[in-house]
Amino acid sequence: MTTKPTKTHNYFFLLVFAMSVPFWVLGTFLNLQEFIPINLPIAALMLLCPISAALILTSNADKKNGVKILLKQVADYKKIKNLIWCLPTFLLVPILMLFAYLIMKWLEIPMPKPNIYVSDFIIFFILFFIGAICEEVGWTGYITDPLQNRYGAFNASFIIGAVWAVWHIIPYIQAHRTSVWIFWQCIGMIAIRIIIVWLYNNTGKSLLTAILCHTTVNMSEYLFPNYGSNYDPFYFGIFLIITAFIITYLWGTKTLDQFRYTNRYK
Repeated sequence: MTTKPTKTHNYFFLLVFAMSVPFWVLGTFLNLQEFIPINLPIAALMLLCPISAALILTSNADKKNGVKILLKQVADYKKIKNLIWCLPTFLLVPILMLFAYLIMKWLEIPMPKPNIYVSDFIIFFILFFIGAICEEVGWTGYITDPLQNRYGAFNASFIIGAVWAVWHIIPYIQAHRTSVWIFWQCIGMIAIRIIIVWLYNNTGKSLLTAILCHTTVNMSEYLFPNYGSNYDPFYFGIFLIITAFIITYLWGTKTLDQFRYTNRYK
């Protein structure tokens, strides 16, 4: 959704955080781990806040067609002119997670034997895809273009990634994560946001691309042996940082879609 930065867009981050407070408070009293196999606090339901904030602000700015236009982008697969970009969209993050797993195995870090079932894969994909829609309608569909129009793609990615990471800190604390774990997870999230914006810009501003990449991020973490119990964001984060650096070097900071050597892949 290409729009110019306005005061309304400046309120987006504030509104997302304000709407998240009730979920953070609820997370202090209720524990989802008693009912589900993954370490996911109830505060994770704050994923409803980015889409809610985006729809509220979009409706205020364009009462007639704004919401319809924004939501329509969820299925904007026609924007993807070169299907080669489907490869990094679906495979890049899982491959980086596999590298992290192999490094941990090479370092002989104790880990359980992977138990990945088709049923888990399908369930996780459906749940995380829905969750990614709720988040990316806000983070990508609503706020990315205004910020990158003003600050450039890399700077916009960094800003959104940093806010995105800080927004997750309380749920991570409620999930009983250590400070070191949270630090590296947040660093990795900034790198992930750079990757998402890179894919978004190179697929004709396809929101669906951002949603699918976001889905693979969560699936990779929670399919890590076992249900994410042995996932370490330090090793994953290192590969994410290297990847973000390579992307920034090759595609440039201004738009993240101008390949340094050739445009044949676009």
